[in-house]
Amino acid sequence: MIKRYETKKIFVGNVAVGGDSPISVQSMTYSETHNVQATVEQINKLHFAGCDIVRVAVPDMKDALALKDIKAQIALPLVADIHFNYKLALVAAEVVDCIRINPGNIGEKSRVKDIVKACQERNIPMRIGVNAGSLEKEFENKYGQTAEGMVASAEYNIKFLEDLGFDDIKISLKASDVQRTVDAYRLLRPKNHYPFHLGVTEAGTIFHATIKSSIGLGALLLDGIGDTLRISITGELEEEIKVGKAILKDSGAAKDGVNIISCPTCGRIEADLVTAVAEIEEKTKHIKAPLDISVMGCVVNAIGEAKHADVAIAYGKGSGLVMVKGEVVARLDEKDLVKKFIEEVEKAAVESENS
Repeated sequence: MIKRYETKKIFVGNVAVGGDSPISVQSMTYSETHNVQATVEQINKLHFAGCDIVRVAVPDMKDALALKDIKAQIALPLVADIHFNYKLALVAAEVVDCIRINPGNIGEKSRVKDIVKACQERNIPMRIGVNAGSLEKEFENKYGQTAEGMVASAEYNIKFLEDLGFDDIKISLKASDVQRTVDAYRLLRPKNHYPFHLGVTEAGTIFHATIKSSIGLGALLLDGIGDTLRISITGELEEEIKVGKAILKDSGAAKDGVNIISCPTCGRIEADLVTAVAEIEEKTKHIKAPLDISVMGCVVNAIGEAKHADVAIAYGKGSGLVMVKGEVVARLDEKDLVKKFIEEVEKAAVESENS
């Protein structure tokens, strides 16, 4: 497992962020928040998709006033996203589990003081959300929209909150490109112990957002950096959760669900591997146990990979082997392999959960 930086543990509702807690996956609704029914429907979809924390935009007072009704109808911890109007944060703090502010948009420090007081009264955390595109003028003028400017803004605002006696903080440093995002998080990480919320902002459509987020967040997670994350996708919300969880699993930052090892299509394949892997992926997607399963299509690598997998298929010409932890448990015709394989995966999952 990756060795993570030691960070302060905070709580967003009943979800721990930081410390030794699992890295959580977040998303944000796109409905008008004052449309309570639509917002609750989106949050519930996210909940069923595996989301851990949800954020809603609060651009005006009717949205802030709708938060109480929304909160009463959902199970996920609720974060209010505040820009410009600090009074909305004061109303939201009476209901939600966390306040997210962009210090560059709030304005006078007296307004931030009022938000801090409201969070202290309810014992809820605050996320300092620094975005490269909306830095405070003094930092943009000195550094430009750079990683150094983002870090300077974050450090200034962290100290401001600390001087007010508030340290229930998490931090995000987001840019729309991978390099600045990664540089900013890496620069700031050794300088404090607060949990980090990871994300490449405005990352685009599902294809581009998946690529950018995999590179950026994957690099940070491999460095042991990150306590919670959001994948920013222009598209269906559930895809953000799917991609986020896949990045956690495939980076080794989380052990959850099956890891499918399958060979690329090539001239050596002796079976209909594409169909087999698609069927296996569909029939194992419900499994939460951390299992490595291998589906290999020829004799070149099949046995070698199978020896290291929890459950494996090693295809030959017209037939193949099903193996469990390197031991052959069945030699069958090609048409019967997937069924037997799924049975062994289900058995391995039960054993893993009971161990």
